[in-house]
Amino acid sequence: MRIAVDAMGGDFAPREIVAGTIDAARHLTGVEKLILVGDEAAIRQECARHGPLPAVVEIRHCTEVVGMEESPAGAVRRKKDSSISRAVDLIKIGEADAVFSAGNTGAAVAAMTLKLRTLAGVERPAIATIIPAPRPFILIDAGANPDSTSRMLAQFAVMGSVYAREILAIARPRIGLLSVGTEESKGNQITKDVFQTLEKSPLNFFGNVEGHDLFEGKVDVIVCDGFVGNVVLKTCEAVAHVMKTWLKEELTRTPIRMLGAALLKGAFGAIRKKSDPDVFGGAPLLGANGVCIIGHGVSNAFAVRNGIRVAGEWVSHNLNQQIIAGIQEMESSAT
Repeated sequence: MRIAVDAMGGDFAPREIVAGTIDAARHLTGVEKLILVGDEAAIRQECARHGPLPAVVEIRHCTEVVGMEESPAGAVRRKKDSSISRAVDLIKIGEADAVFSAGNTGAAVAAMTLKLRTLAGVERPAIATIIPAPRPFILIDAGANPDSTSRMLAQFAVMGSVYAREILAIARPRIGLLSVGTEESKGNQITKDVFQTLEKSPLNFFGNVEGHDLFEGKVDVIVCDGFVGNVVLKTCEAVAHVMKTWLKEELTRTPIRMLGAALLKGAFGAIRKKSDPDVFGGAPLLGANGVCIIGHGVSNAFAVRNGIRVAGEWVSHNLNQQIIAGIQEMESSAT
């Protein structure tokens, strides 16, 4: 696998990006080339902390960075020498099979869409986020498309199903449509239309699911538009953070509770491991005519390594061709 890595994207770039890339080069199998794209001087300074540079790691210099607060499409068009633009260019010219970026999410989506377009038959790409849960599930779309048509949502369902089957190894993923009630008649007109399409499709459609069903393990893929999906994602992150804060405050309030916390250290560690999103590496941008893993802005080296791993798995499973075939099959069943 040949992966282009946006070395300047993320809150802890280039330190954590470089560390994760070098770790991936040393420990992942099947790595042919890892290309760190960004300010060469800054990248080499970080590389020096890790000893001799693995032979599979290359550095490509560029002079610009898209900031987290910049307008995505405008920045991609204006900053042609930015690290995310140059990383995607490497896919376009055939020097890389995939790209990983923990930088501006909108810029990654814009660069992939503007430079590589979408897969045949795909209306818009979507971000698929794996939510840590007792039974992890995919939330799609998690933010790429605030306004979605019923056809787009149906395509998201196909893309999420293919990803769950190939990467999460779920033989026949169950698809749920996020709505305000489980009955077929509930929801807005778009969700009602999508319900009809998915019910006729070859997908393993479970039906509507509500917010309180998210962590019940009823489905493997939850479909919604990017506006709702992003709100759900950030709400989940906020709840997890506040629960961790409250738990720490209460367990350190008295010596007795601190003793109890010490006895439960192993259990807390197991829960932390199960709920760690860094294990999944990042969120794939499905539907673009290329391979892109979007890491969280606070990605550490462990998350970067896993993001590179998942990008390689995507390439080896030929995921994009399976998405094209899946959408063709669904749309044929609707006619």
